Amino acid sequence: MTPRKYFMSLWLALAFTVSVTAQSAPQPAVDLDYQTAAVLYMQKAAEYRALAYQAFNLARLRLDADLDKKNVKKLLKVERKMPRAIVVDIDETVLDNSPAQAYGIRNGVPFDLKNWYAWGDMRKAKAIPGSVEFLNYAVSKGVKIFYVSNRDEVQKQATLDNLKSVGFQDVSTENVMLRATESGKDARRAVARSKHRVVMLVGDNLDDFTSAFERKSVADRFAETDRVKEEWGRKFIVLPNAMYGTWENAIYEYQRLPETQKAEKRAAALELP
Repeated sequence: MTPRKYFMSLWLALAFTVSVTAQSAPQPAVDLDYQTAAVLYMQKAAEYRALAYQAFNLARLRLDADLDKKNVKKLLKVERKMPRAIVVDIDETVLDNSPAQAYGIRNGVPFDLKNWYAWGDMRKAKAIPGSVEFLNYAVSKGVKIFYVSNRDEVQKQATLDNLKSVGFQDVSTENVMLRATESGKDARRAVARSKHRVVMLVGDNLDDFTSAFERKSVADRFAETDRVKEEWGRKFIVLPNAMYGTWENAIYEYQRLPETQKAEKRAAALELP
């Protein structure tokens, strides 16, 4: 071997070793303490449970009103014979993933797909208070439930198992509609509407209700919320979620930023006296 080839081989071996070491080295912990109060509120505040029960109690009142024969007479003829449906999100709407958020805070690990998949595979998410009772009541009245979620398709079996294990009755591969390619939910909501009259949408994120909120600024989200204000508590039922969501992404202007820059954006967004 010539000296040149020897030193080239040595250099390649050294470069490979450095690369492997860099990839296997643990990532430094990130300070996610700003999320602690939101997670504790969901896990420990009776006020959170009250809000969840309130949302589903209101949803039942609205469904009962729609089931009234007098309401049917007000519908267009084409809608009168259509079976009813309710479209619901999954995460933080009917399943509680706060333990996964707590794990991230405790270990300084921001959202990561590998950890998210691992949590889903555990099938340990509990039901949001009031969700099982309401959706099973709707099913007993002949209403079809469509679970439209941005969980990835690879999580489908674990999601089905988890939903069934906490007591939801109308759960199948057909009506649990996860994300295949696009994160927007309009196409999947359209499937629900193709053969059913959607009487209600339930979610924790405004994107769960209409695409009008997708990737909009904080100001535009406020404006759109005001524009459809008559729908809140009627056709749109919102669950509280201060842990995460596009409300936070809007503060970051939908940019993928390091945690230090996110902290700066949050601080700058605060409204002071």
